[in-house]
Amino acid sequence: MSELTLGLLALVPIALSAILLIGLHWPAKKAMPIVLAATAFLALFVWDMSANRVLASIMQGMGITISVLWIVFGAIFLLNTLKNTGAIAVIRQGFTHVSPDRRIQAIVIAWCFGTFIEGASGFGTPAAIAAPLMVAIGFPAVAAVLMGMMIQSTPVSFGAVGTPIIIGVNKGLDTVAIEAQLATQGWTWEQYLQLITSEVAIIHGIIGTFMPLLMVMMLTRFFGKNRSWKEGLEVMPFAIFAGLAFTIPYALTGIFLGPEFPSLMGGLVSMAIVVTAAKQGFLMPKKTWQFTDKSLWPEKWLGKLEINEDKTTTDKPMSQAIAWLPYLLVAALLVCSRVFAEFKAMLSGVSLGFTNILGEVGISTSFSPLYLPGGLLIIAAIAAILLQGTPNNRTKALTKAFNESSKTIVSAGFVLMFTIPMVRLFINSGVNLSDLPSMPMASAQMFATWFGDAFPLISPTIGALGAFIAGSNTVSNMMFSQFQFEAAVSLQLSPALIIAAQAVGAAAGNMIAIHNVVAASATVGLLGQEGATLRKTILPTIYYVLFAGALTLFALYVMKISGPLS
Repeated sequence: MSELTLGLLALVPIALSAILLIGLHWPAKKAMPIVLAATAFLALFVWDMSANRVLASIMQGMGITISVLWIVFGAIFLLNTLKNTGAIAVIRQGFTHVSPDRRIQAIVIAWCFGTFIEGASGFGTPAAIAAPLMVAIGFPAVAAVLMGMMIQSTPVSFGAVGTPIIIGVNKGLDTVAIEAQLATQGWTWEQYLQLITSEVAIIHGIIGTFMPLLMVMMLTRFFGKNRSWKEGLEVMPFAIFAGLAFTIPYALTGIFLGPEFPSLMGGLVSMAIVVTAAKQGFLMPKKTWQFTDKSLWPEKWLGKLEINEDKTTTDKPMSQAIAWLPYLLVAALLVCSRVFAEFKAMLSGVSLGFTNILGEVGISTSFSPLYLPGGLLIIAAIAAILLQGTPNNRTKALTKAFNESSKTIVSAGFVLMFTIPMVRLFINSGVNLSDLPSMPMASAQMFATWFGDAFPLISPTIGALGAFIAGSNTVSNMMFSQFQFEAAVSLQLSPALIIAAQAVGAAAGNMIAIHNVVAASATVGLLGQEGATLRKTILPTIYYVLFAGALTLFALYVMKISGPLS
């Protein structure tokens, strides 16, 4: 079978997902079972995978689904708890005091707060936390999901305390062979990984500066009364200021400190600067922008998440500090659990795992309820009840929050039980009886052949393709980093810069990752609109990968940037 034929067949699950979800407007609960069946057919009859490995991959996907649903449940449970204690009403009032303008609120919650949460946790958590919070303060559910998905771009390469670089790139490269080559040029592996980190930070820093502006333009274009891009452009000075407040400390941290803290530092600094600036009226637009009255919203904008702050279980007076404390506790727990080894070991020690499922080497899954963000969100919810509730109403508030949250999980679970197994089958297809490259690798090799010397232009798109399928920057980097390295060496270009482009594209691809869209939608009770969300998030994704590819091409062929091994 030719490389072209194999590459095109590998794209069938991706193309089918796009046709059904985006083209035909099918809900994910209807589309994804068909995509899973098509992927399984290809795995069995084209890639010649054993039936045992196909079944093991599906079971692995089911195990990962439990972890994703746990995160979603934790996010909804915390929000419902805060709704029942009255904290959401206080938070809503607080954002009005920062700015009544919905564009500014989107920047503060999604961009500043969301990037910090991404730095601490990653794995879709920012959208799971930010989207329901935005619904709680009056955003349409579809708009909240869109803003939540757009967070998952610039900060993602250094999300979860640098996991996509430390694990994704590190484990995706043949470090032993590359380290030996580096030694002949006087480089160490640590220096080389830091070079990649610096280049990732610089590319993201340039492109990401404009993301808050793009976010508000999307907000006003698709959810404003006038459907206007211009109304988003009206906040351009403040939006770019907010972008720089994140990307400058982000890039400097990546260049000088390494991959663990750029998103954390950028998010923390931007929250302090941007909130203060907004309160002082700095660069504020002349006119306040609002959504139309909720009674005029199309039904498709609405999710099933109901926030009625009048029906709380306590009338206990509450300050902004106390209202926000559970979210701050989540952020602190996420940072501590990822940075401090002893605390991490204590939480991850509570785990249920299955190794080499059905005897298939390398196909494993585990569930760590305390280490996953879901467990930390539930801990914060319990703390919220103790801090914000009254002794007589605490049990009632927790019970009500649990019941409300459980209902949302059922529908999301049905969709994800088909989506994530399809992802694992796609990735695990590299072990087969015909000695074919995996489906992702086959498609990547086809693109490399097509583009030749212009390969750097498409390098971020390959990274995004991996994230679209896997829903993970880390997994995309593990799949494609070695391929990108070899392509760069064959073209006598800087492998470090090409790998950086891969990592940037993989971050951007999270905006269109199907199971991330499903998970974010589930937190606001919005299922069945996944295609509508993807039709919107494809726009910032295209912006990101084209800009990253152009920057990479310019750096290599115009600026003549090189490096070790090039």
